[in-house]
Amino acid sequence: MDDLAASMPLSKLLGVKTKQADPAEVVGEMLVTADHCTLGDSVHGGALMAFADSLAAIGAFLNLPEGAGGTTTIESKTNFISGAPAGTVLEGRSTPVSIGRRVSVWQTTIFREDEKLVATVIQTQLVL
Repeated sequence: MDDLAASMPLSKLLGVKTKQADPAEVVGEMLVTADHCTLGDSVHGGALMAFADSLAAIGAFLNLPEGAGGTTTIESKTNFISGAPAGTVLEGRSTPVSIGRRVSVWQTTIFREDEKLVATVIQTQLVL
């Protein structure tokens, strides 16, 4: 499988790796580095949001109707549950909540290696 996350410049910069990608679920991982952290050596919320957005975008792309020009995020909401220090490998799982002709809604959960929930994200993707 090609690493779809590597095709997006920000995802590549963040080190997002695609482990599974199909229309029903996208799974990826990201190693938290010091560059991803805020004060206190904990992953920055923006890094978590970008990680989730990358996975949901892949899912939306895989569900595009024939002839569509692409997809873009038009809304995103994140609940931060717990932290993750540098050195932690995060796993994100993105699944569709709804796939429509014009928009799709995705839920992404992000876990630490010890399966502790770090964040949950709901995003809406517009079909272009």
